[in-house]
Amino acid sequence: MSRFFSKKFASLVPYTPGEQPKERKYIKLNTNESPFAPSEQAIAAAADAAARLQLYPDPEARELTAAVAAQCGVDPAEVLLTNGSDEILNFAFMAFCDEAHPAVFPDITYGFYPVFARLNGVPYTEIPLRDDLSVDVDAFCGVGKTVFLANPNAPSGLLLSLADIERIVASNPDNVVVIDEAYIDFGGESCIPLIRKYDNLLVTQTFSKSRSMAGARLGFGVGCRALMQDLNTIKYSTNPYNVNAMTMAAGLGMLADEARTRQNCAAVIENRAYVTRELRALGFTLTDSAANFVFAKHPEMSGEEIYGALRARGILVRHFKTPRIADYNRITVGTRWEMEQLVAALTAILAERN
Repeated sequence: MSRFFSKKFASLVPYTPGEQPKERKYIKLNTNESPFAPSEQAIAAAADAAARLQLYPDPEARELTAAVAAQCGVDPAEVLLTNGSDEILNFAFMAFCDEAHPAVFPDITYGFYPVFARLNGVPYTEIPLRDDLSVDVDAFCGVGKTVFLANPNAPSGLLLSLADIERIVASNPDNVVVIDEAYIDFGGESCIPLIRKYDNLLVTQTFSKSRSMAGARLGFGVGCRALMQDLNTIKYSTNPYNVNAMTMAAGLGMLADEARTRQNCAAVIENRAYVTRELRALGFTLTDSAANFVFAKHPEMSGEEIYGALRARGILVRHFKTPRIADYNRITVGTRWEMEQLVAALTAILAERN
């Protein structure tokens, strides 16, 4: 770092994105992207918007906000669009956390939560997952802090019930509870309807996973009007034009082709069931994932060994060095052909070891 870098960030450990290699072509199962291209309507709409890039985008994103609100069954004033769901999560740390309102989240979850906390000078507590990697719901009830929970959680893929979510929200009436639903479309039920009952609930979602728009960076938050006013204060104090015109247009195109999104989600769920069966037949232990990835380990090889062996065969998965999950790899669910290639490679790797 330079001698000019602020000392307040000197110890900051940034988030590490999944690798995006350029040196060779891989079967890419490491960053939970959709294996399917965006809707043709989305692509065409983005191309049309490109012809007007000399103009600033609508800072209120009124048309897309209305479409998202209609999709979620809420009022447009209860929705805020952001540059990926990472931005709305960062806004939440800025708006709802401080010395008097520290953050709390599981010890094994989305890696950006502790980064956002440190970046914003927010004290935080990590509550350990249970031995089976599930969230200890009781530990989050009445905790009296700003709660951040990914549901389904990452990288485990485990899902909390709506009843458990409501219990956490109801028991922390004086603190905001943020439910990060990045993977909710792959087998879960959104808790968005609960915003009608609780003014301390913020739900975040993304177009990156189920709607094939990871490269466009579009996310949103849903909550009561007062929470949205708070978050808009942060937005307009940082970047009023946070969602670009091509992304807005693509988002409208995707929402206009909801049948394609549902079809793609169904294919991912089917392929997840397939690869889960095949990996268990090979001796792997997997969590019961409700996301667009599986989380797997094998008793005969370390997670790092499996990661390296797959990479050598042109298949990328995500390995984490955190001790509790170092034996696991997170594997994005791709097309059926990609899953078949993965199973074949793992079959060969295990055979060579024996």
